[in-house]
Amino acid sequence: MNGFADHGLDNDNFGENKAVSAVKAFDAFPKTKPSYQQQTNTGGVWTVVLICASLWLAGTELQRWWHGQTTHEFSVEQGVGHDLQINLDVVIAMKCEDLHVNVQDASGDRILAGQTLHKDPTTWTQWGSRGQHALGAKKEERLEAGEYQEEDVHDYLGAARKSKKYHKTPKVSRGREPDSCRIYGSMHGNKVQGDFHITARGHGYMEFGQHLDHNSFNFSHHINELSFGPFYPSLINPLDNTLATTDARFYKFQYYLSVVPTIYTTDAKALRKIDKFHESPSSGSDGLEQHPHRYSKNTVFTNQYAVTEQSHPVPENNVPGVFVKFDIEPIQLTIAEEWSSLPSLFIRLVNVISGVLVAGGWLFQISEWAKDFRGRRRRRTDSVGVLHGGMAGKKG
Repeated sequence: MNGFADHGLDNDNFGENKAVSAVKAFDAFPKTKPSYQQQTNTGGVWTVVLICASLWLAGTELQRWWHGQTTHEFSVEQGVGHDLQINLDVVIAMKCEDLHVNVQDASGDRILAGQTLHKDPTTWTQWGSRGQHALGAKKEERLEAGEYQEEDVHDYLGAARKSKKYHKTPKVSRGREPDSCRIYGSMHGNKVQGDFHITARGHGYMEFGQHLDHNSFNFSHHINELSFGPFYPSLINPLDNTLATTDARFYKFQYYLSVVPTIYTTDAKALRKIDKFHESPSSGSDGLEQHPHRYSKNTVFTNQYAVTEQSHPVPENNVPGVFVKFDIEPIQLTIAEEWSSLPSLFIRLVNVISGVLVAGGWLFQISEWAKDFRGRRRRRTDSVGVLHGGMAGKKG
């Protein structure tokens, strides 16, 4: 009757395609009908803001993943190390022939460090004050002097590849007599608690015919280097470039060090595998041979230490000098820079972006609700005002 049949037409031909309808039936994300949608200016602004926030947060996640994260892990030191290398570079405001350097550890062994270390005559003024600081200087002061190093694994790896030689002693100018002594070099001792001390000739040890005039005493000193383990002069230690002076003849400088074996690495997974499959490492010098497979261009073994200082004048019946007491901690600190996997990065990006969109959607809904509520209150107030105005006109 409507003429559709004459043309071979069906009402279903004017609706959605059957195949499309079947696909939509399995759509896990049904779409809102266009008749239910309303475009607003605020919605567009919110969309732009959410896109920018998502891109910014995703960028920060990518940057954090690219740089990696630094982890600190404490563990009981594996293996047994018998020897410990001590690196010393100090300038004392006394002549070399008037000084004695000795090391004594808890096992009772005594090392005549004066025969192992180098002694170069110098003058106190040649070492200047550039980069020097007193012990306990604030971080900002050390940063200004260029003598503070942030705990970045790549900086330590780069510094460990630099020259491992002591700087040459500046030559004494002609016509000037040396008034100080530079004591430097590396010495080996037992890996146990011990101390080394710098005293005056004939004081502290009984030496026949050796006694120095007390007016020659001046234990003001400048520590250029004091480290334990392999010598890495580019690595900054707490006592490096510290300056201590005194006007007293009988003065005792005391430093108490707590030494912690430390490993810096960018290949923490390889270290864990070695620890797992090498349960009985062999002992060796400085602990370096405990894990022979650890030490590569991606790993640096060193020792960190914390220091406290107690210095004061002493009576003439006591021994003045510079005394450094160190204790080896039975723990090991591994500072590693690690990167998460690509799937983990992808999950973090999805979580960040989806969280921003969900939170932004809620904020948009709340703002629209508040705006709608405020509009309804305004309309209600306007309608009441019109009503009262009309009634007043009728009464007139």
